[in-house]
Amino acid sequence: MEWKRLLCSDRIRSYRAKNKQEDLRTEFEKDYHRIIGSASFRRLQDKTQVFPLDKSDFIRTRLTHSLEVSSFARSLGQNISKKIRQDIQDTSFQASYQEDVCDILQCAGLLHDIGNPPFGHFGETVIRQWFEKNLRRLDYKGRTLEEILLPQMKEDFRNFDGNTQALRLVTKLHYLVDEHGMNLTKGLLGTIIKYPVASLEINKNSGNIKDKKMGYYYAEKDIFNDIQNTLGTYGSRHPLTYALEAADDIAYRTADIEDAFKKGCITFLQLVNELKSYGGQDEETAYMQMVRTLQERYEKAVSRGVAQPENHAIQNWIIGIQGRLLTSATQGFADHYREIMEGTYKQDLFYGTDGQQMTEALGDIASRYVFNSRPILKLEIGAESILNFLLDKFVNAAIYFDTDRMQDEIKEKLIDLISDNYKAIYRIYAKEKNEIERLYLRLLLVTDFICGMTDSYAKSLYHELNGM
Repeated sequence: MEWKRLLCSDRIRSYRAKNKQEDLRTEFEKDYHRIIGSASFRRLQDKTQVFPLDKSDFIRTRLTHSLEVSSFARSLGQNISKKIRQDIQDTSFQASYQEDVCDILQCAGLLHDIGNPPFGHFGETVIRQWFEKNLRRLDYKGRTLEEILLPQMKEDFRNFDGNTQALRLVTKLHYLVDEHGMNLTKGLLGTIIKYPVASLEINKNSGNIKDKKMGYYYAEKDIFNDIQNTLGTYGSRHPLTYALEAADDIAYRTADIEDAFKKGCITFLQLVNELKSYGGQDEETAYMQMVRTLQERYEKAVSRGVAQPENHAIQNWIIGIQGRLLTSATQGFADHYREIMEGTYKQDLFYGTDGQQMTEALGDIASRYVFNSRPILKLEIGAESILNFLLDKFVNAAIYFDTDRMQDEIKEKLIDLISDNYKAIYRIYAKEKNEIERLYLRLLLVTDFICGMTDSYAKSLYHELNGM
């Protein structure tokens, strides 16, 4: 792969700026302003990161998480660019590319969760399970959807994923000017495609990180191919995708622990003991040095008479760990630079670095102490009821929408509740499509609508439709 192509600033729909001489922004800077000003981005302030609709200003939402990822991603872009030029000495990487890399990663961090449905990642699970159960049950003109839909169409819904939805949202659903969504640069679009495979190509046992999930729907196959052909990635991950994923890992693994402590899910002593249990017998490893730093921060806070020494220690320790993980990810990129550029690297950037053990430990601790906590379990029970109800209602209403069959009044009212912009996009892309593709797009219309909901709106709509 070549950086000149990877950092392509072309857009799917080219345009000619009227005030080009006055507007001195780069195309990637324009991307940033389009994202920041979008309603889709603003809605992230009312979407769950981990703890649902928490009243505390401290606990993170999907918006604050995305801002953190954006910040870490930009820093990684700067670090990686310097490594490429100074240490690796790749002469094809021009000095001007550093700012482009930073801008792309900053934007990608803002976008990486923009397609997520309400109620965190559990919302994705509910949608997947609903379609797994109902594709065999739902009827269209005497045949089940399982019988009618093409294999990739069915697997798109069975493997539904917020990352995939993000590509659809920014390339179609965000009605800025026309049916091309935000019409972002191809270099940025390539970066946010974490898994450059279709739903039929998912292989969780391949040992290659890029095959874990799907990266695009059947509906976006032409857009995906256009991006791949322009950037020259051809089924491989964009090199900057590794940096984006590392930034996401740093943000959520450290934030989950910090938020969990604030919520009382884990105590300071429990955290210290859990971290130590991962360290083994060798006290001189980089990992154990990081653990000892946490205890030292606590002792220092006590000696200074800090009112909440445990809280102070964890917050300060988290900042230090984030810096260490940024260094580890940078080194991982440099160590595997050739494989990454050849499209053959199969791991994340922490693999084999000082940061690998820490990221694994933090992830496991969060899994046991946070995601099995009472607030999360309550969220998941409530989310399942809400999303299953909405899917039942709106999918049944959408199956015969835009067909010759008469709809009953209730189903027509349900369709009226779906955003006019989403219905306009459906009609544009359904035009001249065959009956199967139109049916598939109507199902996507429902998932588009639900993914665009905030937690509060989904809950409110559920109550209103139930007459509560």
